[in-house]
Amino acid sequence: METAQNKRVGRGISTKAPSVKFRPVGDTIYEYMSNSGGSVHMLIQSGITVYDKDSKSVRELRYCENENSIFKDEQSSSSVKTPIVFRMGRIFVHENKPNLKRYLDLHPGNEANGGSIFYLVDHEADAEKEIESEFLSVDAISMVRDKPLEDLMSVAMAFNVQTDRKVAEIKHDLLQIAKSNPKKFIESFDNPVVAMKAKVKQAVSMQVIKADSDSVRWFDSDKVILSVPAGQDPVDIMVRYCLTESATPV
Repeated sequence: METAQNKRVGRGISTKAPSVKFRPVGDTIYEYMSNSGGSVHMLIQSGITVYDKDSKSVRELRYCENENSIFKDEQSSSSVKTPIVFRMGRIFVHENKPNLKRYLDLHPGNEANGGSIFYLVDHEADAEKEIESEFLSVDAISMVRDKPLEDLMSVAMAFNVQTDRKVAEIKHDLLQIAKSNPKKFIESFDNPVVAMKAKVKQAVSMQVIKADSDSVRWFDSDKVILSVPAGQDPVDIMVRYCLTESATPV
């Protein structure tokens, strides 16, 4: 009796599983930064020099596949440079080519060295940054929900959020701030400048003090508390003053 497999083979259909190419785990990836056309980019190697801290001198780099050293002065005079080619914008460096990896790591065109030709693709670092950013955003959003209203009002005033509205509207604006800049938003709750700025703004809105372009005064007596330099924000000047010991009576 003819089996199903034999029928497939007989009809010219291969039973061999399709080959799938995976990037070896040991490969290090470098990505070409240029937006110029073409799928193949050859890295220029002529006259590439770096400062070598060990020898305290400027030395020329040269990648030769059969040389252990990447410094020209340590290579054989008969050595020939090996082309370094980025295909489809990337080059995969296997772990058995540590000299190529070191050459690319030291190359002045590497973004890590201030260059603008290529950069190291670090998936693990990118993933860690993304996770940290997501957690930070979640923490900031949670603070809008969990922080006491008094604290939220202080932060809202510091971020110039209009506070004479319904609480839900204020929290909505704070939520947008928390999402757009979670780190700054979280730090603002422990920032004495933020807390003091909220107090000063509240004092102005409750007509305890007047913040004019040239001075900050008591509202009832019109007595000057401090002068404001031309072109500066009176609230900011008052905040800085209130954080000093001399402002304790005020």
